[in-house]
Amino acid sequence: MSQPLDLTTVAGHRARTTFKDLWQAQLERWYAHPGLYRWSLSNPLTRWLTRRRTHKLFDLMSGFVHSQVLLACVRLDLFRALHHAPADLAELARRTKLAPSVLQRLLLSAVALGLLEQRSHGRYGLGPLGVPLAQHEGIAQMIEHNHLLYQDMQDPLHFLGDAWRGGMADYWPYAHVKSAPTPDANGVDKFTRYSELMAASQGFVVQEILSSYFFGEHRCVLDVGAGRGRFVSELAVHAPHLNFMMFDLPPVLSLARENLQAKGLSDRVSLHPGSFLDDPLPQGADLISLVRVAHDHPDAVVRQILQKAYDALPVGGTILVAEPMALSEPGGGSNDASVDAYFHFYLLAMGDGRLRTPQELMDMIKAAGFTHVERVPNAMPIHAQILLGRKSKCLPVGIEKSVN
Repeated sequence: MSQPLDLTTVAGHRARTTFKDLWQAQLERWYAHPGLYRWSLSNPLTRWLTRRRTHKLFDLMSGFVHSQVLLACVRLDLFRALHHAPADLAELARRTKLAPSVLQRLLLSAVALGLLEQRSHGRYGLGPLGVPLAQHEGIAQMIEHNHLLYQDMQDPLHFLGDAWRGGMADYWPYAHVKSAPTPDANGVDKFTRYSELMAASQGFVVQEILSSYFFGEHRCVLDVGAGRGRFVSELAVHAPHLNFMMFDLPPVLSLARENLQAKGLSDRVSLHPGSFLDDPLPQGADLISLVRVAHDHPDAVVRQILQKAYDALPVGGTILVAEPMALSEPGGGSNDASVDAYFHFYLLAMGDGRLRTPQELMDMIKAAGFTHVERVPNAMPIHAQILLGRKSKCLPVGIEKSVN
């Protein structure tokens, strides 16, 4: 690792054994009893629970196979091909150049996972989970990108001992590149490669923000870590009254400039190259946005960014933080805590960042001086959760900041 990783805040140790501890210990003894499995299957009232837990355990074991079925379908371009029209096994074998007996195993596996469906006359079409993959290029790019993570985790204990040196960490340029970017074998530098992936995969996060927060009260938005400008470009269409400032590393903003010119937004957006590790943020915006920025960085860097955002905003200004956050926290908006397991390891593989709870980030925002810190309810927290903070017109007691 490049540096010691931050620890996630967890519930403190209880001073003494509680009733919950005793009950959990008793449940564990019951689960371990050799006769419980046979009894639970024979009892109609408990059979469903035993079957459900068995299926969940099998899903954990088979999850890697499921991910590889998905990756194979993406690489064969099956989703886009079948989006145009269903096709039978012979036609798909001809397109993919795979033996029908082999391809059929893949197709039936994809049907079992809901990615494909069997249609009349022996044809295959898109299943309910395959339709989004045919329509959203960013999902397919993230599936391909995740292959790096799976390669890193082939030996999980080796990965845990040296996660920083894997393929995923090498893909992320910000913590590794200290000079001008160098092209890879295909002539594409790391900033270009990473920025293109982030722009393609950011669509769902952007839509969560645009559908959940009202931008009418703002006049100028500074997007920190702006990348190629996917968020700014879509917000510019959504809120035509806004002007924009974009802050990111010089190689990234050179890519953004081309994108903005192509979309006719150059007159509404000013570019401010720099590093939030070394440079202050530019002033002039009344809203600063951090979209999928904090989770890539350690706590000390996040605090530094938030403090610089506070210093750059005028009194009454707002900060907006949007990114994946822990869903297992009570009230986090979802019961699917398995999403957390993915992001814990994904961010470990990327380098210094980590998955934080909304409360952890809200505490960091408050520590920077912001008040009225709150969550913005949104429809799909799995894509991102949204937090707001205000630079209060009446500064809190004990915080002495210049308001000039």
